[in-house]
Amino acid sequence: MALTLDGTAGITFPVTAGSASAVQASSGRVLQVVQGSTNSILSTSSSTFIDTALTATITPSSTTSKILIFVAQAETTKKSGNSAPALGLRIQRNGSDVVQFAQYLGYTGTDTNLYLSANYQWLDSPASTSALTYKTQFRNTSGAGTVYVQDDNMTSSIVLMEIAA
Repeated sequence: MALTLDGTAGITFPVTAGSASAVQASSGRVLQVVQGSTNSILSTSSSTFIDTALTATITPSSTTSKILIFVAQAETTKKSGNSAPALGLRIQRNGSDVVQFAQYLGYTGTDTNLYLSANYQWLDSPASTSALTYKTQFRNTSGAGTVYVQDDNMTSSIVLMEIAA
């Protein structure tokens, strides 16, 4: 098999006779980027995690690839009386927990509504070349009041980057 070494593209080798060449990228190179966003308003007073409607799907080209996840989750807590609502967030991959990145985002001070953006980054190692769907979920962690995502037409986003390992 013939190999071609290129300083910008890495090592190139033929996949099959007569087909286009494939490139094996050098470590740390971004191979693809996928984005998802939503402004669907959701709320809960429950301590059970529910979907936020924020999702994106990526299909890694190699089992050694890493997926770098960037999340900007718009969230709101609304105080009612003496309640002090707080919101918890997590990331899931194909229905399995990846990481919980917020536990007690929420109410402080005397305002009745608190609008925040929870921003988080995580480097995942899925060891897969199948389609991977990442999503965020939220819940009320204080047991008081109601918590919201994407309230008042705020937009949340998720960016997935496949990184060559």
